[in-house]
Amino acid sequence: MQSKVLKQNMTTGKLLPQMIAFTLPVLFTGILQLLYNAADLAVVGRWADDYALAAVGSTGALINLIVNLFIGLSVGANVLIARYVGEKNEEGISRAVHTSIFISIIFGVFVGIFGIVMAKTLLVWMNSPEEVIDLSSLYVRIYFGGMPFTMLYNFGAAILRGMGDTRRPLIALATSGILNVGLNMILVIGFGRSVDGVAIATVVSQAYACSMVLFFLRKEKGAVHLSFKKLRIHKTELWFMARIGLPAGIQGSLFSISNVLIQSGINSFGPIAVSGNSAAANLEGFVYTSMNAVYQATLTFVGQNCGAGRWDRVKNVLFIAFGIVTVVGVVMGGGCFLLGKYLLRFYTDTPETIAYGLVRLRYICLLYVCCGWMEVLVGQMRGMGYSFVPMIVSFIGVCGFRIFWIFTVFRQSHTLPTLYISYPISWAITIFIYVVILLVLWNKVIKKKMISPPEKEELSAKNA
Repeated sequence: MQSKVLKQNMTTGKLLPQMIAFTLPVLFTGILQLLYNAADLAVVGRWADDYALAAVGSTGALINLIVNLFIGLSVGANVLIARYVGEKNEEGISRAVHTSIFISIIFGVFVGIFGIVMAKTLLVWMNSPEEVIDLSSLYVRIYFGGMPFTMLYNFGAAILRGMGDTRRPLIALATSGILNVGLNMILVIGFGRSVDGVAIATVVSQAYACSMVLFFLRKEKGAVHLSFKKLRIHKTELWFMARIGLPAGIQGSLFSISNVLIQSGINSFGPIAVSGNSAAANLEGFVYTSMNAVYQATLTFVGQNCGAGRWDRVKNVLFIAFGIVTVVGVVMGGGCFLLGKYLLRFYTDTPETIAYGLVRLRYICLLYVCCGWMEVLVGQMRGMGYSFVPMIVSFIGVCGFRIFWIFTVFRQSHTLPTLYISYPISWAITIFIYVVILLVLWNKVIKKKMISPPEKEELSAKNA
């Protein structure tokens, strides 16, 4: 039986309404996922203390550094499945689904164990404030205990999005987000817990979201159906996912490495500065997540149209995505800046903490649209099958530049504005490099010299 979702492709019809319809559920899904951490910060900041707020907030860069490498492979699953959907290759979709779920389990267990064992050591290396390091270690260990659920959810959601289904991942996170907030209130306010309470609430909520995504895949018919008996690694699909997803994961980790170094610099200003930065960074995360939804749409639309051979639509996706992400970046980034004084009060009532948070919003949020342009360019190239190039560009333009800035400019001018301004400068440098490279790649697109899906590669090899 043919899966219903295979009839819902992105290779025909008007692109703008299709991309908006795809982007909005992804945007809301990402915002709900951020609400996990926002609820943690808000509850501990208001009902525990600012040290608990700093303990939870200072772990974000470390968690992302460890997790991004492996979750990046889910990008490869998204692109591969989108290609197969464009080709209407149901057998390939089935192999990709079962390979994705199997490796997500393996990675989840591995990353979970690593995070639990190395938590305090890594926080010490980050120069985490001594006043909060024990609380931070406790939060990280509990959080990583739920890593198998996080991996399974992200890979399962990538499968659904690759097929054009953004509604059910939203349903999963909407209900689990409500559960997370409720458990936060019960454990922290009701039972007087601190960071351990919010961490447990997050893990339970992640487990619920994971179970829902697995339920959706189990209920599917045809190629999309998940059968536990079929879980195995198909080498051809794994190779394609690794070739696209591993550079994506490394790129995410490179961003995180620079953010870890920046977090270390922020830590040097003390726990109140860390608290203010944590609250502002969480607000900023909503802006980034909104623009990343446009990246996800670009990635999937380009992937499906590459599979269908619709090169004209592949090119048009870029221009439409630029328009959407510009609107989102200006509205969300400008909104956070203008309303920052009021929004930060959701996290803390301490005036000094709010003042530190406003410094970050002033130097980063107003120019966050540049980050959105950068994300769209990455999505375009990765959807076309070019994943190694964005990784190298990110290493030079983002990670390399920020590390250089921290050890030169910031060392000479040890202030938070000096540290924060490195973000928009690195975005501008990276965008310039991406545009130059993409202009070169267009020539390859016109000649149809794009990375082929796995089965086409095998066929070409046999013919050779």
